[in-house]
Amino acid sequence: MLVLGLETSCDETGVALYDTDRGLLSHRVYSQIAVHAEYGGVVPELASRDHIRKGLPLIREVMDEAGIALDQLDGIAYTRGPGLVGALLVGACLGRTLAWSLQKPAVGVHHMEGHLLAPMLEDEAPEFPFIALLVSGGHTQLVKVAAIGEYELLGESLDDAAGEAFDKAAKMMGLPYPGGPALSKLADEGDATRFAFPRPMTDRPGLDFSFSGLKTFTRTTILNCAVDGVLSEQDKRDISAGFQAAVVDTLAIKCKRAMKQSGVNRLIIAGGVGANRSLREKLRDTAESMNGQVFYPRPELCTDNGAMIAYAGAQRLLAGESSELAVSCVPRWPMTELTPVDAHG
Repeated sequence: MLVLGLETSCDETGVALYDTDRGLLSHRVYSQIAVHAEYGGVVPELASRDHIRKGLPLIREVMDEAGIALDQLDGIAYTRGPGLVGALLVGACLGRTLAWSLQKPAVGVHHMEGHLLAPMLEDEAPEFPFIALLVSGGHTQLVKVAAIGEYELLGESLDDAAGEAFDKAAKMMGLPYPGGPALSKLADEGDATRFAFPRPMTDRPGLDFSFSGLKTFTRTTILNCAVDGVLSEQDKRDISAGFQAAVVDTLAIKCKRAMKQSGVNRLIIAGGVGANRSLREKLRDTAESMNGQVFYPRPELCTDNGAMIAYAGAQRLLAGESSELAVSCVPRWPMTELTPVDAHG
């Protein structure tokens, strides 16, 4: 089955072609970082307009690169939610209209299911069941995955997502947008032991997360270090290193706990923060210490992309799912509401 995937949940326009026999044929991602940089965050209306501007050109690029004509498609997958409603509507309208014009089936995909299944696009893909750490700017969740569509939420952030905490900590230090990657780069040059950052909620049972305390500790540390309101470059490096180490340690502790409690020793990490080198190394060591394995998508498939939507959509189209002609999006959509693909076939 040859599926075109469209991702427009936030500030990246992703388009990809996935074939269930040949794998990922082509994909493109357009980032809107330059559009939103001057505002210090995503402006929903501007995001929607840019998706409109880039959607069709990216589809043409992907189809041309793969040497595929539109009438060769077997189906179209688009992100139905969660995300920014205006951005979601752009992709949903584009995907559903294109499918109608070609008389092909279309299916709306859950954004986080796409992230969760992204490691399946790699040569070394995990077998079910596994524990998934979904960690991005909008979500931090631990999920037990028995099969596609069979998800048990084990824990989640009670406040900010990990990626959001990275961005906010970076903003406090005046780092450029987007702050998370800038903070991680500084952290590689800093001393993570200089400041005693806490590892929140690791001293109590459970698998939920909280990162608000880390932000407060960061703000207090900045105020104590700043001279006339200005941080030295070394202070920035050391605060970044301490902050990153605290987040990475916290995530690793909770992953290890989830693997022990569930009896599952396969772990995947997906989402934008999954590209963080320090986190990958820590979770690799954590899994190996439990005679387990850890799986990641390649870094370019950690951030939002059309490939993960095409893959997830293909699995549901193969199971006989399709979306109705009327376009509907779900800005808030718990992943546990999804149905197993086996229920359709």
